[in-house]
Amino acid sequence: MKKQLLLWAGLAAIFLLLIAASIAANQLYSLSLLVGTIHPIAGYAFLAFWGIFFLVVLVSGYRLWAAPRVPPLADREGSRNFDAYIAYRSKAMPVHPSHPDAGRAGGDLRWVRTNLKFLEVDALNSTKKIATKNFFIGAFAQNTSYGTTTSLMNNLKLVWGIYAMHHRRQSLKEFALMLRSVYACLPLSDFDKEELPSHIKPIIQCSFSNTLSSLLPGGNLLTPFFLNLFLAGATNTYLTCLAGIITSRHCQMLSQEDRQAIVQQSKFEASFMLKEIVKECNPILSVTISNAVKKAGLESLNTVPMPTPGSSVAQDIVSHLANSLKNIIRETGHE
Repeated sequence: MKKQLLLWAGLAAIFLLLIAASIAANQLYSLSLLVGTIHPIAGYAFLAFWGIFFLVVLVSGYRLWAAPRVPPLADREGSRNFDAYIAYRSKAMPVHPSHPDAGRAGGDLRWVRTNLKFLEVDALNSTKKIATKNFFIGAFAQNTSYGTTTSLMNNLKLVWGIYAMHHRRQSLKEFALMLRSVYACLPLSDFDKEELPSHIKPIIQCSFSNTLSSLLPGGNLLTPFFLNLFLAGATNTYLTCLAGIITSRHCQMLSQEDRQAIVQQSKFEASFMLKEIVKECNPILSVTISNAVKKAGLESLNTVPMPTPGSSVAQDIVSHLANSLKNIIRETGHE
């Protein structure tokens, strides 16, 4: 059924493209006749210009889409096709400026692995940077179209950035295959309830850590609110870390045996990176919420009217309590 739907969609797309092309050709031919009334050669020149233009567009689009020919991935190190793949990777990926032999355009297995190590560090730094942004986006813009769209765009930029780091020549087809492969490794892409505990565990561990409980602003009253923000941000961050690390692992594969360990190794590294980001972001989130609560409390207490000679005892008590609370909030704010 799936193959039939894909075939139908492909035929429908080709049909629509042919219809659009025939309409465009008819309109251009009509315009060329109109231009030809000025001068006979002008009409032919008009058609020639548009013909060359469409040819350039088609050739440019094909070059952007077409993927380079890649040797088959070897089963393991030292097996058949391994040397050919290493030779291809040594020429296909950019040379990192920090590489000891950066002047060389390519090299052997040792040269390739050294270069990949430097590229891996850059990829992990980019992942951590984007994941930190997505922590606050997930915390403050959770369940909104803005937050979802922004996080998705950040993740796409991250995957593209890591892919571009490892490939001297970029291909839209190769990037699309990379996106599909990364998405297939993320949780819930193909729902499997046995996989959920391993993904939820690092988020829950960070949520109920001693460090987090000591940073909660406002005591028990704000604990549920803070945890709600934190869980949304931590989940967003974990998915970003996972996407970035999986992309890096895919780009650094040298054999089929590396592919089998991608998901397990990526989950471990994503959990470790999540803990680092949470450790850095928790104080910022805590102080921000604490200051916002204090500011909102002061603004609310300022609306309480001051006692007047004709006011009742209850109004005097409320005014006195409001002034006392304002002094307490100001004192704690200066601590």
